[in-house]
Amino acid sequence: MGDVVSSHLDEDRREMITVRTRQWMKEFGQVYEQQYAVALFNSVRFEIEGGGGTQSQLLHRKDPLAGRTIFSGSLFQYLEENRKWRNRFVFVPNDYTINLYESKAAHERGLHPKVTINCAGYKALTSMEEYMELINKSLPGVKAKVGSNPFIKCATGFPLILWHPYARHHYFCVMTEKEQKKWHAVLQDCVRDSNNGLPENCTVKTPAFTDAVRLHRQARGQYGTWDMMCGTPPQILANLVMESLHPDIRNMIVPRLKGKMQQRQKNWMLISDAVYKQVLFQTTGQYEALVEACEAQRGPLDARLRTDMDQLITSKEHVSSKLRALVLPKAEQILRTNIQPYINSILEALMDPTSRGFAEVRDVFFREMVEISKNSLNGGGKEKMGENMERLSMLAFHPVKMQSCYEKVEELNLEGLQQRFDVSSPSVFISRAQILMREQMDNAVYTFEQLLNQSLEAQGDSDMCKITQRCQDRVLKKYDYDSSSVRKKFFREALLQIIIPYMLQQLAPSCSPELPRFKELIFEDFSRFLLIENMFEEVVLQSVSKDIMMAVKEAAVQRRHNLYRDSIILTNSDPNLHLLGENPQVDWATKFGGDEPEGSVSSADEGRVFGRRRKQVVSMIQPDGVPLPYESCLEVPGVELIPEEDAEMFLSKEEDQLENEEDQLGKEEDLGPKSPDSVNEIRDLINPVVEVVVPVSKVEQSEITNKTEATTGSITVEDGVKEDVTHVTTVVETVPKGSLQEKTSPQAILQQLAASKKQEVDKDEAAIQNAIEKLEIAVQEDESEQITEISAAESDHESSPPLVTDSSSREDSGFQSPTSEGPVTNGLNGEEKIVDPVEVEVVLS
Repeated sequence: MGDVVSSHLDEDRREMITVRTRQWMKEFGQVYEQQYAVALFNSVRFEIEGGGGTQSQLLHRKDPLAGRTIFSGSLFQYLEENRKWRNRFVFVPNDYTINLYESKAAHERGLHPKVTINCAGYKALTSMEEYMELINKSLPGVKAKVGSNPFIKCATGFPLILWHPYARHHYFCVMTEKEQKKWHAVLQDCVRDSNNGLPENCTVKTPAFTDAVRLHRQARGQYGTWDMMCGTPPQILANLVMESLHPDIRNMIVPRLKGKMQQRQKNWMLISDAVYKQVLFQTTGQYEALVEACEAQRGPLDARLRTDMDQLITSKEHVSSKLRALVLPKAEQILRTNIQPYINSILEALMDPTSRGFAEVRDVFFREMVEISKNSLNGGGKEKMGENMERLSMLAFHPVKMQSCYEKVEELNLEGLQQRFDVSSPSVFISRAQILMREQMDNAVYTFEQLLNQSLEAQGDSDMCKITQRCQDRVLKKYDYDSSSVRKKFFREALLQIIIPYMLQQLAPSCSPELPRFKELIFEDFSRFLLIENMFEEVVLQSVSKDIMMAVKEAAVQRRHNLYRDSIILTNSDPNLHLLGENPQVDWATKFGGDEPEGSVSSADEGRVFGRRRKQVVSMIQPDGVPLPYESCLEVPGVELIPEEDAEMFLSKEEDQLENEEDQLGKEEDLGPKSPDSVNEIRDLINPVVEVVVPVSKVEQSEITNKTEATTGSITVEDGVKEDVTHVTTVVETVPKGSLQEKTSPQAILQQLAASKKQEVDKDEAAIQNAIEKLEIAVQEDESEQITEISAAESDHESSPPLVTDSSSREDSGFQSPTSEGPVTNGLNGEEKIVDPVEVEVVLS
């Protein structure tokens, strides 16, 4: 494989790549230096004048993942060198890079990982069909059918693929669908966090970089959103270079590739990865040098800005007024004809999935609160409370728990609007909304932690459930307000990202030739901070901002979006709360941890052990001694940081456990009375009234046989007669042998059973309970034999008069078939016969 890369990327072509990258970085550097001064001017002006904006009601955690890891587990990785699958241990630290080790022991010994993957720009796929579709799009003219000859032979039917348009692809697989879903959620979280590589707290470098990239692309006629604006600045610059370099290299090399279609595709991916690595290495070094040069000039520039700020603002307003006279008439015409009719449609497409996603965040948080309250009511104790709070503290960063929230936003679809407004795909807005959802979840969790800790310190933990409920209500109210504010801001920004590039593209032919003459209105000393291109975009933005604000305001009135109106502003509604934001993060394990006896475990060792258990957000480590083919994404025994199973899976496990206990009790029925906490007694407490309905038939005197193998839904007597059991309405007790005579009426049977119960219940409750359980097991036996006897019993009735029970006796008996609303005909003489519950002669041992 190395020969393929070296043969097609010789020194001449590598030199050509270096020259092209250097030229791109030189052009970008000029734009970046200009935008750096403009961004510094805006930052200093905002600092001096101040800015409004809605105050957040929730607290914000500065470094939520400090000292924590995200995930670790085992899966299979495909090695292209030898075309084999190997077991790999995966470790994901808090920077969301994927580290692959040969084994878990290698990671614990501190060895370097075999592979480290930065997921910026990748897509996590779960099917070969989707992967081959992307391969065919990235390499047109060289196509392979999915069904004929597979690209790679997956070891299992559950693949996981990391795809990148330029870099190397990575192939994994697991054993079950459940594992695949968990790993896919983890990989998506790694991609999502890695794509968000631009720090928002950098008020100068980040705006300068994003504006420089946008203007650099617009200078080449590339307007609209860009999917590869993801990762760190060097990665984004490498994507920017590859956007134009990649097609040229492909047209140069692909025609010379030899071999079958799949082999040519693999060779091209290796060559593309080599080119991307070379470009990324070059952009990293040159960007660092560029930023260092700009930062060196920041001090003098800042001093000049603070000295001449008033004159700069006056000069900018004067030039902007001249620009508005030129731009506004043309912009308003485009706005009326091409944009206003579509604003509501765009906004509706954005609001529905986004609002559902934020509502799901609220529901997930509420469900976790309910679990904590239930544990408090059930007397879980302080240690259990500490475990629950440790689990809650990392809820926002648990990919499996948050997956339901992210899936709501992934339904966002701009079909029909993408081509009109040059929106490549809605992935830019989906990723941004998911990041905001995670931030709001973490803010809600952090606020709840601080409020709960403050309340416990002031009031104690005597009424934990009530304190928890009070804190929960406060947090949910604050979340509703912050969620509304964040969503409205997101909608405005998304509309601007869609509309502004379209308007600039429409106005460029008529306005761009006129812009140079406005540069004469700017003093030379101020020309570095006041750029005509930026002021032109600001004028366009002002022309459309009013319509966007009005559309979002009208949408807030609709209750289905759960948005607060702009007139509702909560400023300093809880001033004491923001003082808690300065407090350190609460260590719930220490706060509620039990005191260990002296000499049991040293405090240092205990801290290390418990730290390993609680500091991992997702606990899916493969247990020692469990082979990988069974499941490589299992829970650590005894560690339940944030369980991935939902409520339905949990209930199914409880039902399986209940069935196992019932089978065990049935096998041990002859060992004596059951303990009060047996499964049957618990079931009787829940359903104290049990009904049994048996069709009438003539049965000879018999005894109920003891059976150890019970079949639910039948009753068995000694002669093999069985009847279906629908439900039970009476409690049958021990009856002495011979007390029931042949052809005994149902009323007599009921009276004898009631009398027997009254006589025996006070004497021996254990024996009565044992008899009940024996009868229940007998009721659940041999259904087929009794059904067979029914036909024989009916034939015997031809020679004897049918048994008829009048309606009065039926009412007194208290029995009624749930499937029959009226009398039943016996089928012989056309006479009506009421189906009695029991016409059997039973002798209980």
